[in-house]
Amino acid sequence: MPITSTAAIIAALALTGLSLLVSLARMKAGTDIGTGTDAGLLRRIRAQGNFIEYVPMGLILLGLAEYRGAGSLVLWLLAALLAAGRGAHAAGMIGGSTPLRGVGMLATYGALLGLSLVLALSLVSGAPLR
Repeated sequence: MPITSTAAIIAALALTGLSLLVSLARMKAGTDIGTGTDAGLLRRIRAQGNFIEYVPMGLILLGLAEYRGAGSLVLWLLAALLAAGRGAHAAGMIGGSTPLRGVGMLATYGALLGLSLVLALSLVSGAPLR
């Protein structure tokens, strides 16, 4: 399952980057638990947390759709939409850009809905989608 594998690698690298940003912000703020009064730390924690809240379901849907034989072009596009959405949301969250966060969430919702639809169609048809 090369599409899901590639998406998982990208997600793991992105999560590592977001986690590193949280760790560095914690060290700078001198806060081991919670956020203290550091708004930047809170934004980084929420960017990381939001990533963790959405990406696993996206990868599960992607993997199931790929396993069921959904068309690779559609899956590559939906995987890219999920990655772009999560990247835009994280950048907007950390940078304080509400429009970028909104675009990121819309892209994420679109990817999850698209993956759900592709998977549902493969189940209803009873045949792989190629």
